[in-house]
Amino acid sequence: MTKDKVVLAYSGGLDTTVIIPWLKENFNYDVIAVCIDVGQHENWGIIKERALKTGAAACYVVDARKEYIEEYVWPALKGNAVYEDEYLLGTSTARPLIGKILVEYARQEKAAAICHGATGKGNDQVRFELAIKAFAPDLKVIAAWRSPKWTIQSRDEEIKYLEERNIPVPVKKSSSYSCDDNVWHVSHEGLELEKTENEPDWKNMLQETVLPEEAPDKPEYVKIEFEKGIPVAVNGKKMDSPALMNELNEIGGRNGIGLVDIVENRCVGMKSRGVYETPGGTILYYAHEQLDHLCLDRETYHYKQQLALKQSELIYNGLWFTQLMEGLMAFNDKIEETVTGWVRLKLYKGTMMGAGSSSKYSLYNESLASFTTGELYDHKDAQGFITLFGLPLTARALMEQYVGEGQAVIESKSLKKRPTE
Repeated sequence: MTKDKVVLAYSGGLDTTVIIPWLKENFNYDVIAVCIDVGQHENWGIIKERALKTGAAACYVVDARKEYIEEYVWPALKGNAVYEDEYLLGTSTARPLIGKILVEYARQEKAAAICHGATGKGNDQVRFELAIKAFAPDLKVIAAWRSPKWTIQSRDEEIKYLEERNIPVPVKKSSSYSCDDNVWHVSHEGLELEKTENEPDWKNMLQETVLPEEAPDKPEYVKIEFEKGIPVAVNGKKMDSPALMNELNEIGGRNGIGLVDIVENRCVGMKSRGVYETPGGTILYYAHEQLDHLCLDRETYHYKQQLALKQSELIYNGLWFTQLMEGLMAFNDKIEETVTGWVRLKLYKGTMMGAGSSSKYSLYNESLASFTTGELYDHKDAQGFITLFGLPLTARALMEQYVGEGQAVIESKSLKKRPTE
């Protein structure tokens, strides 16, 4: 009798390595492992071999790096979407694509279910499953950590589970952070980070970025060119999106750019602490916003700031495939049509400063901005503007003087007596 199939989101890490034998022992499924390359520093040949040796009936490796950057990272960048002031959404932007690809393989393989290894406390379970619901509400989802058949309660128990079955353990106990890496960032959770009183063990942790104090003692300049809000060249060299990200990760990494240690609010309600390395992404966000300042008018930019907060929440909470997200991306696509030009930044020991920018669509007008009176602006025009702009203040003050109450009365207690000598 032919077995039903389950598609497993397989990373080759500890959780998903355990899940292959666990699925075979607890469900009557053939396991189809799907590895999705969004820029992890992995040897996918070895990981595929590991999946098959661990018991998978098949293993597919998908190179989704370009798709991830251009269809998920760039929309977040164009919107300046940042979660809780600091997190540049590295894991959050990748999960919707991974969920979508899992559905694609489930349809191709005529699978009955999709399985993932996200824990019952984390955000990723939400992100994966919302993506699956958006495309395949009929498919069964097996979340191993939430299953009554899953009795493992810690990473140490996972390691013991594999050792008991003579399956090689893919992590070392001394460095078993819960990590997620892709072409955009590296995240770290666990170990000493679980106590907020502890400083991160940076030496044991960092993969792409040096500490600022270990960066060169000489500043480095980087010039980034954008077309319609999308980065297309670094230091005068045009390159495709994966190459561009790799170049900026190297530049940012060696200058200590993009390190964040944050206690954030997970969408499931609890707080968690994570350390993020986003060297190239941090450079791009800073540069892109500089160009937005140059090319967008005041009302558009201020409204975009409001929408950026909502867009970051949608992405963080796994609500990528929604009508609202589609609308926000369409808005950003429209207003970014003139965000074309270049930005130069000065990088030094973990810091960034603007070092010039230019766009043919720039709204900066030297005649208007200069202290020298130009043809487009007469200083006397400001008098009528201030009169009209301040009418609400004037009306309130006159009312207060009439009734003898408020901050505008002659003997107002809001006005302090100042020394005259």
